[in-house]
Amino acid sequence: MTTRRRYAVAGLGNRAEMFVEAIAGPHQDVAELVAWCEPNPTRAAYYDARCAELGICADPLPRYDPEALEAMIAEQRVDVVIVTTPDYTHADLVTRAMRAGADVVVEKPLTIDLAGALAIEEARAETGRDLTVTFNYRYSPRNSALKEVLRSGVIGEVTSVHFEWVLDTRHGADYFRRWHRLKEQSGGLLVHKSSHHFDLVNWWLDDVPSRVFASGGLRFYGPENAAARGLEDRPVRGTGDHAASDPFALDLRDDPRLRDLYLEAEDHDGYLRDLDVFTGPITIEDNLAVLVDYRSGATLTYSLNAHGPWEGYTVAVNGTGGRAELSVVERTSVPPFPGHGVLDASAHDEPGGAARTPGAVNEDLEPARVRGNRLVVQQHWGEARTVPVAEGAGGHGGGDAALLAHVFRGVSHDPLGLHAGPRDGFRSLAVGIAANASLESGNAERVLELGLPLH
Repeated sequence: MTTRRRYAVAGLGNRAEMFVEAIAGPHQDVAELVAWCEPNPTRAAYYDARCAELGICADPLPRYDPEALEAMIAEQRVDVVIVTTPDYTHADLVTRAMRAGADVVVEKPLTIDLAGALAIEEARAETGRDLTVTFNYRYSPRNSALKEVLRSGVIGEVTSVHFEWVLDTRHGADYFRRWHRLKEQSGGLLVHKSSHHFDLVNWWLDDVPSRVFASGGLRFYGPENAAARGLEDRPVRGTGDHAASDPFALDLRDDPRLRDLYLEAEDHDGYLRDLDVFTGPITIEDNLAVLVDYRSGATLTYSLNAHGPWEGYTVAVNGTGGRAELSVVERTSVPPFPGHGVLDASAHDEPGGAARTPGAVNEDLEPARVRGNRLVVQQHWGEARTVPVAEGAGGHGGGDAALLAHVFRGVSHDPLGLHAGPRDGFRSLAVGIAANASLESGNAERVLELGLPLH
């Protein structure tokens, strides 16, 4: 008979639902949901109702405030705590959960700064508890395909990687509406978002970052940039009748899930999920460039833009025997809201706000960008060939389902090293921490001097 492990979820925001549905669905034979660690009663009630819909909880689950985490673990005999709280709370909850006798599954990033990372490593070494970091993108078939190409040796020893990630004005803007906009709460995009990307490169190369230099700034969002483009008198938040004509506004009333999780929960904690992206304070960057040296001698050039007109990424890996190129288009464009005006004071010449610009592309031509994946490998003195890539279904390019199988069922066969443990979390975080330090100092930062367990 299979033994079911007892799980508690800490933090009942948007991300928690993936784990709740996994426990209710394909992994209910090995997992049992027994408690919430959540201070907001409205969000807890939402997930109680969701569990009832899924048929796994007839009655509301016991709910504990974060201050009572240890009591929850003891009273509910919790085996594993799943941490999906805001990033700045990770270190506290992870260390306390391990010391209280539970294993931990934590959403990336592991934490946001060096102090938190060192605290987590101390608790892990002290307790011997298991710690899993959920790097979903490793499991996406397109990223696994590139890993297999590099493992095969077909392009020789890797000498350099160029990695460009474009977040569009739907996804990218969302980091500037909520707590992520404050670096002291998220570590900035170099920690919160780029941790996925740095982990991919570390994993593709199976290597340790050694030196980091970064440059960047807030160049699109925020009040100063808005004023420079004539976007004055912005509303504090997106929810309201004005949202119908504002492509950057998020109206929580339009999405029943966001309404129930956030709008209806505001009275309890004052958290606003829909802040306007052109109001302050915003202390993170929206344009970033990073140079990373690796122990093997390879170099990564990385860029992140959070206000692109499309979303996806390109990776080019150069080796002593050739080159591999992965191109991913996740969204070809962001459709305008019906009837909205373009948010640029100089662009109101055409009906619907679509201003003509000199040399504009003929709109009758075929779309230049097509959603999908393309992996091309070319050896020296050979023709380029396309490597087939399976289409992944579900979130994070098809990676979520495979990740959840590893989280709840363990890892028995993992030739690509998909499962990410503490070392991987530290390696990814180290690049982000060093990059943030470089932004402040203007100098290259030595990763190994951070004192994190990277080997």
